Amino acid sequence: MTMDMTPHWGLPLLFAGQAQKELFHNEALVRIDMLLHGRVESADLAEAPAAPSIGECWIVGAEASGAWAGQESAVAGWTEGGWRFIPAKAGLTLWVADRGHAMHHDGAEWRASAYRPDGLYVDDVRVIGGRMGAVGNPSGGAVVDAQGRAAIDSILDILRTHGLIAS
Repeated sequence: MTMDMTPHWGLPLLFAGQAQKELFHNEALVRIDMLLHGRVESADLAEAPAAPSIGECWIVGAEASGAWAGQESAVAGWTEGGWRFIPAKAGLTLWVADRGHAMHHDGAEWRASAYRPDGLYVDDVRVIGGRMGAVGNPSGGAVVDAQGRAAIDSILDILRTHGLIAS
């Protein structure tokens, strides 16, 4: 770590007597703006878009080329001064607009959030989907098995209590 930048995100620091302090200050603000309450357009592009708008950001995809060459997994932001890149660090979470959910960096790679519009995921496998209609309690039958019905009722009560099925 050098003493001319912050240890976590590498924001440039100002020093007494430093010339053109506004350049360093503005660079720090641009980087903060890219990360604070972060949102990126996509995490699937390997090449810079042709006509980005100032302030738009992307997570650079694998095998990056062109202006993004060598910046895989970094956050790329288009600024008045061109592309700025911020290397991802463990714990960084960004909303990915074209996916409709967040992604977080685990220190090695970007991972999709467990919470997505269509359900809850564990290890990228959906384990809970959208809430479905009510499940009726058991009824009918020639022989009533009180213990079986009590067990099914208990399961249904727990599922309803946790909001996994409607009441």
